[in-house]
Amino acid sequence: NNLSAQIIDDKIKKTLVSASSIEKEIKDKKIKKMEKSILLGEVIAKRAKEKNIDKVYFDRGNNKYHGRVKNFADSLRKNGLKF
Repeated sequence: NNLSAQIIDDKIKKTLVSASSIEKEIKDKKIKKMEKSILLGEVIAKRAKEKNIDKVYFDRGNNKYHGRVKNFADSLRKNGLKF
């Protein structure tokens, strides 16, 4: 039901940027899950840009690359993150 994402620096083992679909600014919008994944991509890309992050490694875990995961990844690319 929900989607969350983090940008983590593996060398220092610290989360640099995170976002989730249960955050107030995203949850309050009455939109469908597919649209939430696109919005979440925009939010995390914006937060990454504020911290001068432009290259990331996209780890989708056990999730297949389709549907909401694909929409999220496409949104990240569209908003300037490279992976």
